[in-house]
Amino acid sequence: MEVLDQYFEYLKGLVNAALNDETLTPRQRLKRYLDVIMNKLERDRWMVGCLIGDFSLQASSHSKLLRKRLDAIFREWRTLFASCIAAAQAAGEVDSRFDATELAEFLLASWEGAILRMKVERSPAALERFKAIVFETVFKRPSTRAVGKRQRRARTNSTPKTKQHRR
Repeated sequence: MEVLDQYFEYLKGLVNAALNDETLTPRQRLKRYLDVIMNKLERDRWMVGCLIGDFSLQASSHSKLLRKRLDAIFREWRTLFASCIAAAQAAGEVDSRFDATELAEFLLASWEGAILRMKVERSPAALERFKAIVFETVFKRPSTRAVGKRQRRARTNSTPKTKQHRR
């Protein structure tokens, strides 16, 4: 458990350095974090992944204590990303249709899956594919037209409806 906690402290340092870099926009910070991790994984020749993911996959079914600790780590990790995603949504850089916490959960689960594939393939292809797809879909910049439509729809839905409008 101590090794896992030390690793998470190290990882939180990487997360905080990337996600709190005020010289970048929130969306750029998310990309920056993935770049930092990809550089680290490349130094390990695509053979070593994330210790948190490894423990989750291999040891969590054997120890209730470890499973609880991993759950707490994922919740804390998710919170760090949710904060940055919420900032990206507030800045209009990321669509707001989904809750920032749900998007953070999706990001972490999908990224961990891409890391598993990377280890099998010994190649960055899964990570590059993940990044390309996630930033062109889930974290795509909303078009100004789409944002305007949603804002108009929100105003329309929030106005009281008369009996005549309901028919």
